[in-house]
Amino acid sequence: MKVTTPRLTQNVVTVEGRTAGEPVLFVHGNVSSAAFWRDAMAALPERYRPLAADLRGFGDTDPEPVDATRGLRDYSDDLAELVAALDLEGVHLVGWSMGGGVVLQLLRDHPELVRSVTLVNPVSPYGFGGTEGPDGTLTHPDGAGSGAGAANPDFVARLAAGDLSDESPTSPRVVFRTTYVKNPDVADEDHYVKAMLTTRTGDGNYPGDAATSPAWPGVAPGKQGVLNALAPTHFRLDDLHEIDPKPPILWIRGADDVIVSDTSLFDLAHLGAIGVVPGSPGTPAQPMVTQTRAALDRYGAYREAVIEDCGHSPHLEHPAEFGRLLAEHLGAA
Repeated sequence: MKVTTPRLTQNVVTVEGRTAGEPVLFVHGNVSSAAFWRDAMAALPERYRPLAADLRGFGDTDPEPVDATRGLRDYSDDLAELVAALDLEGVHLVGWSMGGGVVLQLLRDHPELVRSVTLVNPVSPYGFGGTEGPDGTLTHPDGAGSGAGAANPDFVARLAAGDLSDESPTSPRVVFRTTYVKNPDVADEDHYVKAMLTTRTGDGNYPGDAATSPAWPGVAPGKQGVLNALAPTHFRLDDLHEIDPKPPILWIRGADDVIVSDTSLFDLAHLGAIGVVPGSPGTPAQPMVTQTRAALDRYGAYREAVIEDCGHSPHLEHPAEFGRLLAEHLGAA
């Protein structure tokens, strides 16, 4: 269904016949859409009302530009208006990857709306790239190493072209097989690759406007678009532990994730350390998992669940285990 708010018109995926019960709002990650939640939504117990929104610039939601200087707040403010438009109360939030950062920002700004939070391999509370240490210290003041300049241009071009092939390491299908999941035998692969291809490309959307830096590796965050919104100069949640009330958080992660990791294959600092990106002066990798754990330790009301033999997408790779953990958390909340 389409829901129009003062900000934009959002596409919201629902499960037929599930119009009552405690609302559970699923939020997808980068280069994906609400379609990634199809099976997890259907598997929820009947007492819940599952909904999944396409974020701006993904799926069938309006491709409004992202003001990256607000961090992830364009997305979280969109969702806050969606919650109000649908008159939802006591919402359970489920956020995957970038969507984990979006729901944490929504929690930070509107804790009174939230009954519980489930994070699924979430982006660090200190963004993606350009930081070091458990507290997300900027490696360089300009956020060098993060932002749209870190995107692979061939991958962006293939997204824009709607490439469904598996002819190149940078094709969306191969990226899905090699980084979204650990074992490339997920059922209905076409469904997910086609959802990836709904990503709008350009300076205002994915990846955003590129900027340069005098510091290695020569790229810094711009002011528009998805990857710049994830940069640590724009998105930081240093004070998440100060909110009141504190809804319970469940952190589910795949043990073998190569996207959100202390040694991420998408982090230029780590790629420099292993010699893939030349010229590294020894910049340490961003310890993404360690940073999330440190922030949640300060928050207090959380539990971490690690799924073995699992990559970036537990809801696709181990749906039964994911569904059990989610249902238990929702029920306890």
